[in-house]
Amino acid sequence: MIDEAIRILTFQAGFNSAVVVAGTAALGLAGGTVGTFLLLRRRALVSDALSHATLPGIAVAFLIGAALGLPGRSLPLLLAGAVASGVLGLLTVQWLVRQTRLTEDSAIGAVLSVFFGLGIVLLSLIQTLELGGQAGLKTFILGQTAAMAQGEAIAIGLLAAGAAATVALLFKELRALAFDPGFAAVQGWPVARLDLALMGLATLVTVIGLQTVGLILVVALLIIPPAAARFWTDRLSVLTIAAAAIGALSGWLGATLSALLPKLPAGAVIVLVAGAIFLVSFLFAPARGLLAVGLRNGRLRLSFAERRALAGLLAGRPVDGPLAWWLGARGFLRDGRLTPRGEVAAKAAERNRRLWDRFLADYPALVPAHANWGVDPIDEVLPGDMVRLLEERALP
Repeated sequence: MIDEAIRILTFQAGFNSAVVVAGTAALGLAGGTVGTFLLLRRRALVSDALSHATLPGIAVAFLIGAALGLPGRSLPLLLAGAVASGVLGLLTVQWLVRQTRLTEDSAIGAVLSVFFGLGIVLLSLIQTLELGGQAGLKTFILGQTAAMAQGEAIAIGLLAAGAAATVALLFKELRALAFDPGFAAVQGWPVARLDLALMGLATLVTVIGLQTVGLILVVALLIIPPAAARFWTDRLSVLTIAAAAIGALSGWLGATLSALLPKLPAGAVIVLVAGAIFLVSFLFAPARGLLAVGLRNGRLRLSFAERRALAGLLAGRPVDGPLAWWLGARGFLRDGRLTPRGEVAAKAAERNRRLWDRFLADYPALVPAHANWGVDPIDEVLPGDMVRLLEERALP
């Protein structure tokens, strides 16, 4: 199985496998790239409404094709119907938010459920008609990755390249739109058009992904990769690249696992791989992962307790228990008394405490957001002239 997995991963397991793996990797790349700005714009749920809103369009397009006498399922016609229906769903959400008192999440929930329910009813109706080609329409709900054709893989690849190029071209504008749309409007940038372009990219990713992972799961490729990448960095450029890489990796590995385990649905496996990457990022990412945050908080608490204990020892208050052992291991305490090194550290801790207390009393509105006041050395946080001023006020 390992040899077969390597052959699939390196595109040597046959033409069909190579097409599927390459297509799903490109879809993941496009989803991660576009999804980054949807996530930062707080429009992640809009993509969910969009994906569900495509179902009635697919059903109506099939009925139109049958009425026109088109042979079987015409994929371009079905995708055109999905685009039309998805755009109608987005416009409906925007109209409800602007013209009623509904919040955006309420409008999204209403549109999502109504459109999806309408699509299910239409599909059930189609199944009762004596038409050819209707048997495979439900594959749009859960996807049919293994049936990806060469043309579809090429289309997905072109979409990924187009999404990356569009994001690179509009990176500055999309960054302002994601973080401060008011500033972008003041600068004269067309905020509404930028929003429309972003949603247009999301629509393309959703529609092209219908055959691969289905309308229910395609939203995962727009949300999970950027959400996982967010744990690794605070820089937008790195975040965008990391989200694209995680999306591509999810499609690449997911399609490979699906080929090795053909009884499992490929779309669901791709999403599970993306979920596994998200879990690893959530736990182990060095920037914002749970383990890293826990270690930083633990070090902060220990540093605060150490400085407080040293200041207490300087004032004659004894320390016992694990903290006494820790101070001894650090070389600050011996036989219950401060060592010369401990006295230096204790005086520095007491000075730092007094200066921070003075600063908080005199300038409460100027506390640096990035500083752990009371723990961080004040000389490394504040300018030297302000530290000297605080010393004149706080120290005898």
